[in-house]
Order: sequence, then structure tokens, then C-alpha cells
Amino acid sequence: MSLAIAGMGWITPLGGGVDAVWERLLQGDEAHAEKITEKFDDQAYTVFRVPDSALASLAPHPRLRRASLISRFAAAAGLAALEEAGVKLDPRNAERVALVFAISNGGVIYTKRFYRDIVESGAQSASPLFFPETVFNAPASHLAAILGITGATYTLVGDGAVGLLAIRMAEDLMANGALDYCLVVGAEEVDWLLCDAYHKWRLLRLEPPVEPFNEVARGMILSEGAGAVLLAREGLIKIESTHAGGYYRKRDEAEDVLKRILCDLIEAESGFVIASANGTFIDEAECRAISQVIPGAIVYTAKPALGESVGAGGLWQVIVGGQALRQGELPPLLHVTSKIPLRISASGSAAATARGAIVLSCGLNQQIAGLCLGVDR
Repeated sequence: MSLAIAGMGWITPLGGGVDAVWERLLQGDEAHAEKITEKFDDQAYTVFRVPDSALASLAPHPRLRRASLISRFAAAAGLAALEEAGVKLDPRNAERVALVFAISNGGVIYTKRFYRDIVESGAQSASPLFFPETVFNAPASHLAAILGITGATYTLVGDGAVGLLAIRMAEDLMANGALDYCLVVGAEEVDWLLCDAYHKWRLLRLEPPVEPFNEVARGMILSEGAGAVLLAREGLIKIESTHAGGYYRKRDEAEDVLKRILCDLIEAESGFVIASANGTFIDEAECRAISQVIPGAIVYTAKPALGESVGAGGLWQVIVGGQALRQGELPPLLHVTSKIPLRISASGSAAATARGAIVLSCGLNQQIAGLCLGVDR
């Protein structure tokens, strides 16, 4: 079935607006790092947060008064994708739009906050309005109400690969002729508890920069935000194929899963790879897989500039791939210092002749997925 991207939107630590953030990536900009602390612990962690200005254009809505920050990110990104596509939802077409929401850690954050209020001040201090935010599908409920979507609404929970798996699910949904569009949104909020967990798993870096594909994995920086793509049957950027991916039980098995995905996806013409390298063990797995299966491909990852946003990261990768095909240019890959067997995207590297791109998403909790984007030139 033919599927395309009709509109894109994102909220990132570099701001909002696909074109505005893209220009900053082309210039080699990276997000501002800040520290977060927890009053019960002396450990501070470095994160990339979304600037307040990125949500300045988000119109007031009754739902947003009690919604999580994740829901605000998602609403801004989803509205931007609809606006870029020129789609206005009303009672006549709302039921012909489906929503798939991808998330990873969101509900954990609000469960912690709800529980902490009870511990600190007693059960009477815990607001019943806050409790629904502890549920993973709360953002999808808020987003559907804000956008006016009355069609099918789903929440998919996973790791960093969840965004691509959500697009795979949307592809199945769009086989239903009663749907005209499917909005896929991924969102994440950064929190001290998440940083502490990833630090204990030896996946976090305490100070930037993020150094992808280095011989020694020095760790990642967590970030927050949202990405959204509106899928339709027509559009400039085509979803040539999606891959259900696979699971790896041990870290050293990730390379084999990635190679299987790449072998399946390279049947479609592709000129570059948008990788999920973030400074952890997945970098080596992606490096080995890409260098063996498609050694001539140019490789780029946005995570040194935007950080690892887990639930939103996969959608950011798809937007980067779509924008690179649309504009005919890739940003420079930042902070690569070691010699590796890959063609790294450098300043001024062009994608003008490329008619396709592979997006790889290797999550930190055993999920891997991929897809291939195409464009008619």
C-alpha cells in the first residue's frame, strides 16, 4: 500500500518548527545543556530541555490546564504536522483520522511525582487531577481531545524504537479505506529519576558532548520534546517500506538484528542512513552493520545536537530523513573523533542526488526497527 508523509512537526531542545530547527542543525548548532537535581540526592545530571519559547505559539485549551508537559509537547508537534499538511479537522472529517501515540517513560515520571506528594504531605495532598497523568495513554487522550480526533486512537509503549514501530502500526491502520490520515506522535519528558536509572545502567554521560561512533562508548545525554508525522496516501516523501524489526536478548546480538533489517530495506534505493547512534553500545552495533551491508552510504545522527529523547527520538529521525530528502542536504555530524569505517555526514554533504534514505532505530531495551523513505525528484 502506498503511504506518504503529508506533514511534519516537532518540538526539540533547539526549538520548534521543522524548517527553523533544520537550519540550526545545518549550522552545526547543538542544544543547551542544563543540570537537574533531586532534593533527596546530591547527584546532578545534565539534560537537554525544550526552551519555553518553543511552546509560545500553543493556543490555550481547557485540556492543557491539567495536562502533562508531554501532552503539551505532543499537541504542539501534532498541530504543526496538521498545519503543514493543510488539514483542518472538523466534525465532518475527524472520524477519518486515526492517532497513534508513541511513548516510553512518560507515565513513570508522573507516578513518581504523585507518590512523592503522598509521602511528603500525606494522602490528602495528592490531587485526583494529577493521578490520570500516571497512565501511559493519558497524553493520547489529551491529544485526541485537543485536535478533535474521533477516529481510532492507540498508545504504543516501548523504547527508542517505538516511534518507528508506531509508523509500522499506522501503515496497518491505513489499509482501512475509511481513514484518510493517521497522525503518529512520539513524545518524552526528561526527569531526574530517568537520568538516575540510565546512569545506574551505565548509559548516561554526566557532561556533554555526545560523541557518536567512538571506539569507547562514553554515554548519552537525555532530552525531551515531541515529533509528529501525518501519514496519508499521497505526498512528496514516501514511506517506501517499514520493517517490524526484532529483539535482541544481549547487546552483542544487536548487530545481527540490524544487519537483517538493512538487508531487507536495501531493496529500495537509498543514499544515506539516519542512525540512532547516541554515544552508547548501540553505536558500535550500527557501525558494524552499516559498514558490512551498505558501506557506501552516508551516515548521520542528530543525537549529539538534540540528545536522546527516547519516545520522541524515532520520529525526530524520520523528520530528519524526510527533511534531508526534501532539501537535498544533510547537517554535519558533530563530535566524531575516532576513525571508523563509515562515510560520516560532513558540513556541506549533499543528499541532492539521493532518492531514498534508511532510518534505523536501535533502542536501549532490546527493540530495533527500521524503515525506508523515498522521494520523487
